[in-house]
Amino acid sequence: MTNKKEISAAIIIIGNEVLSGRTKDLNTSTLATWLNSLGISVGEVRVIPDIEKTIIDTVNELRVKYNYVFTTGGIGPTHDDITAESISKAFSIEYGFHKEAFAILEKYYEPGNFNDGRQKMAKMPVSANLILNPTSGAPGFYVENVFSLPGVPSILKAMIGGLGNVLVGGDPILSKTINLMTYESEIASSLTDVQNNNQDVEIGSYPFFRQGKLGVSIVLRSKNQDKIDLCSSLILNFVKEKNIKVVELE
Repeated sequence: MTNKKEISAAIIIIGNEVLSGRTKDLNTSTLATWLNSLGISVGEVRVIPDIEKTIIDTVNELRVKYNYVFTTGGIGPTHDDITAESISKAFSIEYGFHKEAFAILEKYYEPGNFNDGRQKMAKMPVSANLILNPTSGAPGFYVENVFSLPGVPSILKAMIGGLGNVLVGGDPILSKTINLMTYESEIASSLTDVQNNNQDVEIGSYPFFRQGKLGVSIVLRSKNQDKIDLCSSLILNFVKEKNIKVVELE
């Protein structure tokens, strides 16, 4: 059995519109932040097209590699929404009308408005578990450890809250950010020393541009607050020695 402290997930963003740049991916940040809060670390994110074989192969590869897999996009009413059928094939489960999903959608729409396109949103692996949708009615679904969510960010965000009791998480992943008015080259050596001596804290540095000046955000991530605090102290010590200005602490 997987150690509770080492629960991992992968995210699959499905959609030609994301790959073409027409649609900006906001779901990765939403999912990763939420999963981290549950103690589930995201090990991989892939953006793939609406191609059945690609979806099947990617889902089958990642579902054995990670504890959880989350897909976004491709479960709507249009002809190019093929995620539900592809996942049915990945698991060798019949694709068709899910009785409970059909009943939810039939009740959601006014009489006469539950047309063929909207009925398509009730088609999925027939034995899947539903992910209820408090925003627009159409449910997502999950089979074993693969969770399929819509691509619309606001709807996805509203739906994931109901999954907290389904997922088994580990220790929450904590973070702290130190923003400095400096260049990465000025702190690289000192930051490397801190990282080498604290392997259980993930330390990242990210340049930013603010008020006409370049700066660096140092992000510390760990499951242990004491270790984050230790690294923060070590970093602030060398920052003080180098007379580097701290913009703000988050």
